[in-house]
Amino acid sequence: MPDTLNLDALRATFDPTECADVSPPVHPGEILREEFMAPLGLSAGQVAKALGLPRSRIERIVKEEIGISTDTALRLARLFRTSPDLWTNLQARFERETLLAEIGAELDRIEPVAVPEAA
Repeated sequence: MPDTLNLDALRATFDPTECADVSPPVHPGEILREEFMAPLGLSAGQVAKALGLPRSRIERIVKEEIGISTDTALRLARLFRTSPDLWTNLQARFERETLLAEIGAELDRIEPVAVPEAA
């Protein structure tokens, strides 16, 4: 009979720090700038005009000064034929990774709730 996986044993040996990404979080503005605007030769003004948004908003996003709102994500998705989820997920991941770096030690002090064993 083949060995069966013991999920609890696997969880006990898993060290999330071994899988941690050591590179800094990627701001969605960097993706917009490097993967969409630069290859297509688009300026912040051109993108803003196509989206019906102030140029300053796109400039601030690509300078990584502000994040991408849901409204902007919907507009970028339409313009670049992507999904809005691409942009909102990039923003959420950036915020999550940035915050984790800030409060990680505090999170480590939180004891997870004990889960009763199944009979």
